[in-house]
Amino acid sequence: MWTQGWRDRTWYELNRPWDLIVIGGGITGAGILREATRSELRTLLVEQRDFASGTSSRSSKLVHGGLRYLRNAQVRLTFDSVRERERLLREGRGLISQMGFLMPGYAGDRVPSWIFGMGLILYDFLALKWGHKRYDAEGLRELCPQLASEGLLGGYRFLDAQTDDARLVLRLILESVQDGGVALNYAGVEDLLRLRSGEACGVVVRDSAPEGGGRTIEVRGTAIINATGAWADGLRQRLGARRRLRKLRGGHLIFPFAKLPLTRAVSVLHPDDGRPVFAFPWEGVTLVGTTDVEHGEDLALEPSTSREEAEYLLRVTNWAFPSLELCLEDAQGTFAGVRAVVDTGKANPSKESREHVLWNESNLLTVTGGKLTTFRLMAHAALRAIRSRFSGKPPLDPHRRMLEPPPSERCIQADVHPGSCQRLLGRYGSQAPALVAAAHPGELEAIGGGPWLWAELRWAARSEGVVHLDDLLLRRVRLGLTLPLGGLPWMDRVRSVVQRDLEWDNERWERERGAYERLWTDSYRVPGVRQEPVSVPLG
Repeated sequence: MWTQGWRDRTWYELNRPWDLIVIGGGITGAGILREATRSELRTLLVEQRDFASGTSSRSSKLVHGGLRYLRNAQVRLTFDSVRERERLLREGRGLISQMGFLMPGYAGDRVPSWIFGMGLILYDFLALKWGHKRYDAEGLRELCPQLASEGLLGGYRFLDAQTDDARLVLRLILESVQDGGVALNYAGVEDLLRLRSGEACGVVVRDSAPEGGGRTIEVRGTAIINATGAWADGLRQRLGARRRLRKLRGGHLIFPFAKLPLTRAVSVLHPDDGRPVFAFPWEGVTLVGTTDVEHGEDLALEPSTSREEAEYLLRVTNWAFPSLELCLEDAQGTFAGVRAVVDTGKANPSKESREHVLWNESNLLTVTGGKLTTFRLMAHAALRAIRSRFSGKPPLDPHRRMLEPPPSERCIQADVHPGSCQRLLGRYGSQAPALVAAAHPGELEAIGGGPWLWAELRWAARSEGVVHLDDLLLRRVRLGLTLPLGGLPWMDRVRSVVQRDLEWDNERWERERGAYERLWTDSYRVPGVRQEPVSVPLG
């Protein structure tokens, strides 16, 4: 797909008129590119860093209906979310998977357990699927023996879903490119082009990839959509618009599965403030999150989980699972993402609405807010808002699949475990058979005991637009989140697999490795905990 030389080829394609320019390569921009391409709009997507490198690789990995939004009377958002969750479960087998949640109730909870029971009835009613069940304390402990027993009154089991957020974005973008769309990472918008009337008519794009040399180009489009999420105000303010967004950071702890061995998600109310916090198994590790704090730092800097946030998450973890006696040294990493909500000035950030908004200002249409689960609805809303500019184009089809059906598992001509086969088809779609065929001997084995295969590294280096090492290890193949020390102990073997396909000489490799180690240490390491990498043998 994005083989060597693709950036130069794409760059020279930019100098032509476009129907639509999408700024932002996260889940919202990817959804817009997918649907616009199907509507035969000549569509270009540009992303200032890597695809999904902002919020869309740092989400809580949940495709959920937002049960907690019912507490804020956001019934419409919950309705849309549960319906979109069910759609994604149908279309994204191997990429989006159903997951059981437990919601225990304890004596002294700020919200009585029966209120959650009423909420779950409405939750399942909106989804048209009965999926919850009440358990007494003994039954709940049978499902999760690690749960604290003191004060446990019982609780509920219900169903939601999880995904690999970055791979979902990549699959949407790659399927769009196969259908004629154009997408370029490390292509930041330096400025907006404007007509004498003041309306935006294009963008100035700068290539920040090492091979690009800082080249710039003016790109013109009939319509421009700002899908940059937490960064959206920056573009809007270039047109004189006032700031309207509140930037909130969500931090997470990553535990090795052996330290926090959960087979299903557990959602509890934090004893400090009553906020819902969850812990659940994901890609061979266990995630605990999330915080919801003001992010006052420069968005150009990589967000990270603060020591205070880490301790906040550890307190609720030990409160919910006291027998495990966990400490921060037991966690193997952290990650944090910044999300945008409309700023209404609420004292509690968690009370701000998660519904998406559209603002059309001087031909710059901004779509922001919302949540990963409802990205398709956000894409449709944005495209409907510019529809009048493109008469004669095929209409949006609300019933059309967002993800193309993957090929049959029989197309994978190799000895791959059935579970891995389904997983590869879900994450790579039609490219999965080629990925397996490109594997060298021994590369269909798992990396470090997790679900990732060495062949996925080779394929990403060869065909998925990797510009920097963190693109490969934090977004294409999520070793930076799922292996101890961000995968640094495995770096020699990683190098042997990918360096040739990346066409990096030894000097470039060492530079990229050093930059990745600094990034992981600064933004993904457990704050205040000393962690030193030890190499893993190549064999």
